[in-house]
Amino acid sequence: MTEGFRWHPAARLIDGAGGEVARQPLAGPVLPDSPQGLAAAIGLPAFRIGAPDQPAPVPRDQPVFETLTSGSTGQPRRILRTQASWTASFAVNAGFGIGPGARVAVLGRLVHSLALYGAVEGLHLGATVHLLDALRPDRQRKALAGRGITHLYATPAQLRLLAEGQGACPDLRLVLVGGSKLDPRLRAAVAAMAPAAEVREFYGAAETSFITLADDGTPEASVGRPYPGVEIRIEAGEVWARSPYLFLRYADAPANAVHPALPSPLEGEGEGGGASAADPVQGKTRWRDGWLTVGEIGRLEGGFLYLDGRAGRMVTVADQNVFPEAIEALIESLPGVRRAAVLPVPDARRGVVLVAMVMGDPGAEAAILMRLRAELGPLKAPKALIWQADWPVLPSGKTDLKALGARLAWPV
Repeated sequence: MTEGFRWHPAARLIDGAGGEVARQPLAGPVLPDSPQGLAAAIGLPAFRIGAPDQPAPVPRDQPVFETLTSGSTGQPRRILRTQASWTASFAVNAGFGIGPGARVAVLGRLVHSLALYGAVEGLHLGATVHLLDALRPDRQRKALAGRGITHLYATPAQLRLLAEGQGACPDLRLVLVGGSKLDPRLRAAVAAMAPAAEVREFYGAAETSFITLADDGTPEASVGRPYPGVEIRIEAGEVWARSPYLFLRYADAPANAVHPALPSPLEGEGEGGGASAADPVQGKTRWRDGWLTVGEIGRLEGGFLYLDGRAGRMVTVADQNVFPEAIEALIESLPGVRRAAVLPVPDARRGVVLVAMVMGDPGAEAAILMRLRAELGPLKAPKALIWQADWPVLPSGKTDLKALGARLAWPV
């Protein structure tokens, strides 16, 4: 039996109101998205937090669990993992000081894999874990300061909202950032909020967990070096990873479309076993000889990984391949912008052109467009900024691209 999640004797779980949540009787396997749900999950052989309308996880001869994809370009999917695929990285992250005496906070809902990861890791290693998703961002910031939080798991989207609040967080020593890179303006805001904190960004996906980790020595355009235990290779521009941290399969995938290390199918799921070298899992996420890709395009230089974007979002403008993610990062780094999404629209001459949906200060539009045209050139620069009064997001805090696309009327 491989190691599953445990509740360390020193661990404590605190809810948004500041009350302690005791360990709950083991129940499940489908549990509510709440502190009590988490407290009932630790120690179960199979569980999922949230998605109560979906089938229960299938048990096997080792502890497993399900989490959800962020679903930024489609419906979220259930991801099946061994608990050991996370405990392997808990051992690495203990080196960040996560353990007895540490006070760890997560900002998002437990259906989001980053929040679930940070919470389970903290309980497993003996920290005091604070679940702050029930609080508004300004109150989250006050809680970070008032509760003396030392370690924070957050996405850039969550940090942008935190940065709008007031008050310093002097006890914060480490901010672990997943989801996308911090732009220089947001990094400066985090430094102002938590002047004593080290910021460590990691690149990965719900299917891969950690792939790279960045620190102060990482070039600004890079997402870092391989996380301990991870191998990276580039094939035809795609980033492939091999590590102990990879998922098993999507829960609704065929029984034979699984992690190739598994010698047998899930209990009760018929014949089959490991995936062949050509077995796709879904779309651009696929296995090959123990390696996994999620369809990200990038390159390795000097031991550092650089990303262009997802192959699924790449568009061709006048025969040039363009990755919207890079343009979005540039726009969000500019004064007057809080959120940005770059979308393609049909164009008779070029096939498609780009427009940017943005939230922020419309008075900054002229300066933003001038900067984009100067830096990106006439083909890649968005043809227009379309300002939004509100911003649709997924449970993970990532932009809901499908919802934004439904709002888009072009030409404007």
